[in-house]
Amino acid sequence: MDRYLANLSVEVEPFALCMLQSGWRLTLPGPPCAMLHFVVQGDGWLSCPDGTHTPLGPNWLIVIPAGTVHSLETPEDFEHELRIDCTPTGPPVHYIVAGDSPAEMVVGCGTLNVRYGDSIGLFDHLSEVLVVDLSTVPEVPGLFQSLIQEQRNGAPGTPVLQGAIMTQLLVHMLRALSAQSDSSLAWLNALDDPRLARAIDRILEDPSAPHTVESLAESVNMSRSAFAKHFQDAFCKPPMKLVNQVRLERAAKMLQSSALPVEHIAQRCGFASRSHFSKAFKTHTGLSPVEFRSH
Repeated sequence: MDRYLANLSVEVEPFALCMLQSGWRLTLPGPPCAMLHFVVQGDGWLSCPDGTHTPLGPNWLIVIPAGTVHSLETPEDFEHELRIDCTPTGPPVHYIVAGDSPAEMVVGCGTLNVRYGDSIGLFDHLSEVLVVDLSTVPEVPGLFQSLIQEQRNGAPGTPVLQGAIMTQLLVHMLRALSAQSDSSLAWLNALDDPRLARAIDRILEDPSAPHTVESLAESVNMSRSAFAKHFQDAFCKPPMKLVNQVRLERAAKMLQSSALPVEHIAQRCGFASRSHFSKAFKTHTGLSPVEFRSH
């Protein structure tokens, strides 16, 4: 657990408060990345197109996989439905109201970018909804209220504080998940294998090194075939694809934070030429390095 937390980076997108009156359903679009729901008040249900119907209670934390259309419902059979087709815009805290007040169920909703070592998404390849009951953790309600209050304030340093607060919520979530033998976050369990953990460390510490499947396997005393299979099973991608991803994401950060020429960034991130880097970067982000820097 300590290993994961020491290497996590957390970015929080603006939250909305979803407020449902009795007898209402709120249907939300599939998010482009993982979406988090926190039940502030009331009981209800989470429904997904695959037919799952999950009960929810106060201070429960829910993580929705990217692209999953889903609905929040109050306990009674719903008679009315509000469908949201796109992310709301407006004041610092958005309000989505299904029905009239008073609300029977209030849920905080927002998207998250949580990465291990800035490169491995915590919720990448999540295939099913995560539901974690945090009602027995006294600190949790205050943490979420602090998150919303920071968003309302919009003062300097808000993104940093929101990330720190969300990290605390994630600590409680990961503690709960670590007690489950069937955790859906497969790579968390994979990092318990010291061989895979060492390989990931080598990639993250120096992505520009001339890594190959053979060199990574040799560094952790595994055969090439065994290492490649274990890696693919754990991270849902082959080793060199992850190496390339780490290099490109490192390059993206350098493009945003420095004025170094593109060819120098390409060299520092392990690419043989600017043209090779530019082609790979555009495939990865949809923009050329120059377009990304000025975006």
